Amino acid sequence: MELVAVSPAGRQIIERYAASGFRVSGVVYQGPVLVFPDRTVRWAEAALTAESLAPVVEHGGIELLLLGVGRRMVPVAASLRASLKAGGVALEVMDTGAACRTYNLLLAEDRRVAAALLPPA
Repeated sequence: MELVAVSPAGRQIIERYAASGFRVSGVVYQGPVLVFPDRTVRWAEAALTAESLAPVVEHGGIELLLLGVGRRMVPVAASLRASLKAGGVALEVMDTGAACRTYNLLLAEDRRVAAALLPPA
């Protein structure tokens, strides 16, 4: 699905998502990604664990992580929420399409947001 977003220059905008991956600020990424306001990286260990999401806390300056879990919602462990909260990051879980749209909107509002996205397979 193509998305249209308006955001400050130099920010990572999610432009497209599909079963194969994502296009973020003109770059195509196959598979899962971690999207930060200033950069996008492949999410090599796309697991719903504190260890796989540690780069979000390590990045610093992120207050909210949007977790796009594919086409359907899945529960996340309370320990994952607690681990992120201990690092100062709140977690919102939603389907991937909603996470992409919400990320772009919050980024345009200059919020300190990141997204961990699984392709909607």
